[in-house]
Amino acid sequence: RAGSGPAGADTLEAMGMGEEPHEEEFDFFEVVVHQGIHTIEFVLGAVSNTASYLRLWALSLAHSQLSVVFWTKVLVEMGLAPCADPDTPRVVCYVGLVVATTVWFILTVMVLMCMESLSAFLHALRLHWVEFQNKFYKGDGRPFRPFSFDAIIAEADSAVGN
Repeated sequence: RAGSGPAGADTLEAMGMGEEPHEEEFDFFEVVVHQGIHTIEFVLGAVSNTASYLRLWALSLAHSQLSVVFWTKVLVEMGLAPCADPDTPRVVCYVGLVVATTVWFILTVMVLMCMESLSAFLHALRLHWVEFQNKFYKGDGRPFRPFSFDAIIAEADSAVGN
């Protein structure tokens, strides 16, 4: 009959059951500071993500404008300009257009496709590192130890030696 009298109360207290659970005191200022920090982190993350997507948008605009420049400078000015002169033989015009189209194609593939591939690579890298790290990674696990045969052998030798 624990708890029925002074002796029972002593046994409950001795077992740690007679005490009421100690609750931490509520500190409003601490909550305000904690929420303020989370708000600042959220706003900075939103601004960072928006800036990153604006960077991709700007890169696509640069891609478009560079394509227009290549088209104008190479095909129109190099390939079609000689054809505007009526005294130019048609063979020269055709050869000029073939050469200009080849140069335009090589420039477009080399510069624009490499630039677009780099953009896709950087965007995927950004998604993996920035977005993943912001949303899911906590860093509260065990430290990384790379696999090593030397460490396994040393651990086995120390276990056998004891």
